Amino acid sequence: MTRSQKEKMLAGEMYNAADPEIQAELLLTGAWLKRYNDTLGDSAERWNALLLERLGAVGLGAVIRPPFHCDYGFNIRIGAWVYINYNCVILDVAAVTIGDGTAIGPAVQIYTADHPHDPEQRQAGLQLGRPVSIGRHAWIGGGAIILPGVTIGDHAVVGAGSVVTRDVPAGSTAMGNPARVKAGGRLPKS
Repeated sequence: MTRSQKEKMLAGEMYNAADPEIQAELLLTGAWLKRYNDTLGDSAERWNALLLERLGAVGLGAVIRPPFHCDYGFNIRIGAWVYINYNCVILDVAAVTIGDGTAIGPAVQIYTADHPHDPEQRQAGLQLGRPVSIGRHAWIGGGAIILPGVTIGDHAVVGAGSVVTRDVPAGSTAMGNPARVKAGGRLPKS
Protein backbone atom coordinates (compact mmCIF):
# COMPACT_ATOMS: atom_id res chain seq x y z
CA MET A 1 0.00 0.00 0.00
CA THR A 2 1.36 3.39 -0.99
CA ARG A 3 1.45 6.01 1.73
CA SER A 4 0.31 9.58 1.16
CA GLN A 5 2.79 12.46 1.12
CA LYS A 6 1.31 13.64 4.44
CA GLU A 7 1.88 10.19 5.97
CA LYS A 8 5.48 10.29 4.75
CA MET A 9 5.92 13.78 6.23
CA LEU A 10 4.57 12.66 9.60
CA ALA A 11 6.88 9.62 9.55
CA GLY A 12 9.96 11.81 9.00
CA GLU A 13 10.53 10.51 5.48
CA MET A 14 11.11 12.53 2.32
CA TYR A 15 7.88 13.92 0.97
CA ASN A 16 6.71 16.38 -1.66
CA ALA A 17 5.41 19.56 -0.02
CA ALA A 18 3.49 20.52 -3.18
CA ASP A 19 1.10 17.61 -2.59
CA PRO A 20 -2.54 18.82 -2.64
CA GLU A 21 -3.36 17.31 0.79
CA ILE A 22 -0.37 19.06 2.37
CA GLN A 23 -1.22 22.34 0.63
CA ALA A 24 -4.81 22.06 1.92
CA GLU A 25 -3.49 21.65 5.49
CA LEU A 26 -1.31 24.75 5.06
CA LEU A 27 -4.36 26.73 3.93
CA LEU A 28 -6.38 25.56 6.94
CA THR A 29 -3.56 26.54 9.26
CA GLY A 30 -3.23 29.91 7.51
CA ALA A 31 -6.91 30.64 8.14
CA TRP A 32 -6.55 29.57 11.77
CA LEU A 33 -3.41 31.72 12.20
CA LYS A 34 -5.26 34.74 10.84
CA ARG A 35 -7.99 34.27 13.47
CA TYR A 36 -5.42 33.63 16.21
CA ASN A 37 -3.20 36.58 15.35
CA ASP A 38 -6.22 38.90 15.23
CA THR A 39 -6.68 38.28 19.00
CA LEU A 40 -3.67 40.30 20.14
CA GLY A 41 -5.75 42.37 22.59
CA ASP A 42 -7.77 39.40 23.87
CA SER A 43 -7.34 37.38 27.05
CA ALA A 44 -5.09 34.38 27.57
CA GLU A 45 -8.26 32.31 27.94
CA ARG A 46 -9.33 33.24 24.40
CA TRP A 47 -5.84 32.39 23.10
CA ASN A 48 -5.98 29.04 24.90
CA ALA A 49 -9.35 28.16 23.35
CA LEU A 50 -7.99 28.87 19.88
CA LEU A 51 -4.76 26.94 20.54
CA LEU A 52 -6.83 23.90 21.49
CA GLU A 53 -8.48 24.03 18.05
CA ARG A 54 -5.25 23.47 16.13
CA LEU A 55 -2.29 22.37 18.25
CA GLY A 56 -1.61 18.71 19.03
CA ALA A 57 -1.64 19.33 22.80
CA VAL A 58 -1.92 22.40 25.03
CA GLY A 59 -1.22 22.16 28.74
CA LEU A 60 -3.01 24.07 31.48
CA GLY A 61 -2.01 27.74 31.63
CA ALA A 62 0.03 27.64 28.40
CA VAL A 63 0.30 30.97 26.57
CA ILE A 64 1.46 31.85 23.07
CA ARG A 65 1.35 35.61 22.54
CA PRO A 66 0.28 36.62 19.05
CA PRO A 67 1.54 37.10 16.47
CA PHE A 68 2.53 33.47 16.12
CA HIS A 69 3.42 31.51 12.99
CA CYS A 70 3.58 27.79 12.23
CA ASP A 71 3.19 25.40 9.31
CA TYR A 72 0.51 23.01 10.59
CA GLY A 73 0.01 23.34 14.33
CA PHE A 74 -1.07 19.73 14.86
CA ASN A 75 2.58 18.66 15.27
CA ILE A 76 3.11 21.06 18.20
CA ARG A 77 2.67 19.87 21.78
CA ILE A 78 3.17 22.34 24.60
CA GLY A 79 3.06 21.48 28.27
CA ALA A 80 1.47 23.20 31.24
CA TRP A 81 2.53 26.76 32.03
CA VAL A 82 4.59 27.13 28.86
CA TYR A 83 5.05 30.78 27.89
CA ILE A 84 5.90 31.72 24.31
CA ASN A 85 6.42 35.43 23.63
CA TYR A 86 5.58 37.50 20.52
CA ASN A 87 6.64 36.56 16.98
CA CYS A 88 7.55 32.92 17.53
CA VAL A 89 7.90 30.83 14.35
CA ILE A 90 7.59 27.05 14.54
CA LEU A 91 8.06 25.16 11.28
CA ASP A 92 6.38 21.97 12.43
CA VAL A 93 6.58 19.45 9.58
CA ALA A 94 7.73 17.07 12.34
CA ALA A 95 6.91 16.94 16.04
CA VAL A 96 7.79 19.88 18.28
CA THR A 97 7.46 19.12 21.98
CA ILE A 98 7.87 21.81 24.63
CA GLY A 99 7.88 20.66 28.25
CA ASP A 100 6.03 22.07 31.25
CA GLY A 101 7.12 25.44 32.58
CA THR A 102 9.37 26.34 29.66
CA ALA A 103 9.67 30.01 28.67
CA ILE A 104 10.48 31.09 25.13
CA GLY A 105 11.50 34.68 24.38
CA PRO A 106 10.29 36.87 21.51
CA ALA A 107 11.15 36.11 17.89
CA VAL A 108 12.41 32.59 18.60
CA GLN A 109 12.41 30.30 15.56
CA ILE A 110 12.08 26.53 15.85
CA TYR A 111 12.66 24.58 12.65
CA THR A 112 11.87 20.93 12.04
CA ALA A 113 11.79 21.41 8.27
CA ASP A 114 14.91 20.15 6.56
CA HIS A 115 15.98 19.64 2.97
CA PRO A 116 17.97 16.90 1.30
CA HIS A 117 21.62 17.57 0.57
CA ASP A 118 21.22 16.19 -2.94
CA PRO A 119 20.39 19.09 -5.32
CA GLU A 120 18.26 16.89 -7.60
CA GLN A 121 16.07 15.87 -4.69
CA ARG A 122 15.69 19.54 -3.67
CA GLN A 123 14.82 20.52 -7.25
CA ALA A 124 12.18 17.77 -7.24
CA GLY A 125 10.53 19.56 -4.29
CA LEU A 126 11.39 16.91 -1.72
CA GLN A 127 11.89 17.77 1.91
CA LEU A 128 11.81 16.05 5.28
CA GLY A 129 11.45 16.90 8.93
CA ARG A 130 13.37 16.09 12.07
CA PRO A 131 11.66 16.57 15.45
CA VAL A 132 12.66 19.17 18.03
CA SER A 133 12.23 18.55 21.74
CA ILE A 134 12.57 21.15 24.48
CA GLY A 135 12.48 19.84 28.04
CA ARG A 136 10.75 21.07 31.16
CA HIS A 137 11.56 24.44 32.72
CA ALA A 138 13.97 25.43 29.96
CA TRP A 139 14.57 29.06 28.99
CA ILE A 140 15.09 30.01 25.35
CA GLY A 141 16.30 33.61 24.96
CA GLY A 142 14.82 36.01 22.42
CA GLY A 143 15.82 35.62 18.80
CA ALA A 144 17.29 32.14 19.24
CA ILE A 145 17.07 29.73 16.32
CA ILE A 146 16.70 26.01 16.98
CA LEU A 147 17.56 23.79 14.02
CA PRO A 148 15.96 20.45 12.99
CA GLY A 149 16.60 17.40 15.14
CA VAL A 150 17.78 19.29 18.24
CA THR A 151 16.89 18.24 21.79
CA ILE A 152 17.20 20.78 24.60
CA GLY A 153 17.17 19.18 28.04
CA ASP A 154 15.22 20.01 31.19
CA HIS A 155 16.31 23.21 32.96
CA ALA A 156 18.63 24.19 30.08
CA VAL A 157 19.17 27.82 29.10
CA VAL A 158 19.78 29.03 25.54
CA GLY A 159 21.18 32.56 25.26
CA ALA A 160 19.42 35.24 23.24
CA GLY A 161 20.33 35.22 19.55
CA SER A 162 21.94 31.78 19.70
CA VAL A 163 21.77 29.35 16.80
CA VAL A 164 21.30 25.87 18.26
CA THR A 165 22.72 23.27 15.89
CA ARG A 166 23.30 20.46 18.44
CA ASP A 167 21.62 19.02 21.50
CA VAL A 168 21.86 21.03 24.72
CA PRO A 169 22.18 18.79 27.81
CA ALA A 170 19.82 19.13 30.75
CA GLY A 171 20.81 21.84 33.20
CA SER A 172 23.37 23.46 30.91
CA THR A 173 23.67 26.90 29.36
CA ALA A 174 24.41 27.26 25.64
CA MET A 175 25.05 30.46 23.71
CA GLY A 176 26.52 31.80 20.51
CA ASN A 177 26.47 31.03 16.81
CA PRO A 178 26.72 28.13 16.67
CA ALA A 179 25.59 27.67 20.27
CA ARG A 180 28.14 26.03 22.52
CA VAL A 181 27.62 24.76 26.04
CA LYS A 182 29.25 27.23 28.43
CA ALA A 183 32.08 25.77 30.48
CA GLY A 184 30.81 25.22 33.97
CA GLY A 185 27.37 26.02 32.59
CA ARG A 186 25.57 23.27 34.44
CA LEU A 187 22.92 24.35 36.88
CA PRO A 188 22.45 22.60 40.23
CA LYS A 189 19.79 19.87 40.14
CA SER A 190 16.67 20.69 42.07
